[in-house]
Parts: sequence; C-alpha cells; structure tokens
Amino acid sequence: MTKYLVTGSMGCIGAWTIYHLLQQGKSVVSFDLSDDHHRLDLLLSASDKEKITFVTGDLTDSQVIADVFADQNITHVIHLAALQVPMCKANPTLGARVNVVGTTNIFEAARQHDIPHIAYASSIAVYGSPQHYSEAILPADAPMLPETLYGTFKVANEQMAKVYWQDHGISSTTLRPYTVYGLGRDQGLTSEPTKAMLSAVNGEDYHITFGGKMQFHFASDVAQQFILASENPLDGAVGFNLGTDAIEVQRVADIIMSIVPDVKITVGDILLPFPEGFDASELYRTFDTVYETDLEEAIASTIEAFK
Repeated sequence: MTKYLVTGSMGCIGAWTIYHLLQQGKSVVSFDLSDDHHRLDLLLSASDKEKITFVTGDLTDSQVIADVFADQNITHVIHLAALQVPMCKANPTLGARVNVVGTTNIFEAARQHDIPHIAYASSIAVYGSPQHYSEAILPADAPMLPETLYGTFKVANEQMAKVYWQDHGISSTTLRPYTVYGLGRDQGLTSEPTKAMLSAVNGEDYHITFGGKMQFHFASDVAQQFILASENPLDGAVGFNLGTDAIEVQRVADIIMSIVPDVKITVGDILLPFPEGFDASELYRTFDTVYETDLEEAIASTIEAFK
C-alpha cells in the first residue's frame, strides 16, 4: 500500500497537496510543527480530515523524522516544509535549521528506510536580480545567484540532493514555483495577489505593493505537479522551473476588479529581485502532464471559494 508523507502540510501548497491526494484516494500522513488547520479547513470537510494521519513534530529533530518514516510505513515523500523569505531574514539560524537541516533529515530518513525517491520544493529565489542576466526569461541552465538567505538555503538543498544521488542513489525532483496564488496563500513575499482577492470578496480595496511582470502559479496546479513528481522517479537529482507566461501584476488586479467591480485594486512600482520568468521547457519535455489552469479561471474560482 502506498502512503504519502507531506511535510509543511499546514502551508498553502501542503494543504492543496493533501486535498488532491485524498481526491485520488491516496493514504496521507501530514507532518508539520503547527497544528493550525485553517488552510486545510478551506479545502477539506471534517470527514475528509478524518482520513488523514496527523503527526505534529519538529522537522529539525532527526529522530522524530526517522520515527515517522518507520512508524507510518512511508512510500512516497513530498517535502514542502520551509521558512520563507521574511522569516529567514528575521531569524537566520532558525531558517537554516528548518530549511537546510530539516531537508537533510528528510533525505537521511529516506536513506535509512530505503525510500528511493523524494519530491521537494525549491524556489525561483535560487536565482538573482534581473541585472545579473542577459535574458528576461531565464534558461534552464541559468546560474544560481541568490540574494536572500531563503534562496541560499534552497541552493544548498539542491546541491545536497545531488550528493545523496551520487553517494546513495536516492533520486529527487525539485520544483521551483514563482508567485503562487489561491486559497490558503496568506503569508510570504508574494502572497499579496491572493490577499487582494480576499479583500475584494470582503468589499475592501487593496494595494499590491509590487509590480512588474512575473509568472503566476495556481496553488492547486503546483500541488498536483508535486504529486506527479513524487510518483515518477528520474535518474539523478533534477530540478525544474514551473511554466506559465510572465504576466503584468496589473493584469491580475484588472481580472480581480472585473469579477468584483465595486473594489479598487492598485499596484505599486516596486520590482521583486527576480527576473520576469523562467524557461520551463525541460518540465514540458519530461512530464506528460503539466498542470496550468487558465489565470482568469483560477482567479475566478479562488474568489468564488472565498465567497
């Protein structure tokens, strides 16, 4: 019997991952330090949640992680737990412990329990500011030049994954989302477009502080891509940038206002320290299915769900 471990399950992508796994009839073990279910409650009924095995624990405790693998008979791993950009900046030591030591604990537990493959989350934060690159849309082999601790920790994880493949034959697939939006996206550097959708539903104006162009990824799509990555081992430690066209933030604001015309969503002129987008051709070549819900459709469904 397959059993999926989802770390960071109380986060946005984690909650969506559990939702889709349950929709597919899969057995799920939720692992998170938090026992706050408010994101899961946006997606799941009480009867759905009864199907989940909840484990509350600290990712930085190697014995706790090893026990979860052993006690729960884990067969598939989707490792999403992390502290995001603002939290890593505020507490670098804790950020390193959770993001790097915690990920090491996942790989080591997999090694100890003969789990041959891991899917885990990286980020476009592994790349640097646009002025470091000659292209607006970065190629798959663009150099990683992180300018945040969060991005630096993610680079460390990607390099570590290569060593675990080299030394122990554990394959891994990492995905690098850009601006994730949808139900449950209520924290992190790029959560403001989702907060604008919620404010619109509440009849309130909202100002998105950053502008420019970027890639937007619907949380539901990202979760399904992680599930697919966990089920399809590849040779080596491989990483993929997620797809979609680069879109003006103003376009997202305009879509929100077209659905909820009585509110005003404004956009600032601050540019995030990342390029506009990232070439996802390797993702399309490798996977038969790439999940990409139409932007207007996804925003409309998110607003409807918030209502």
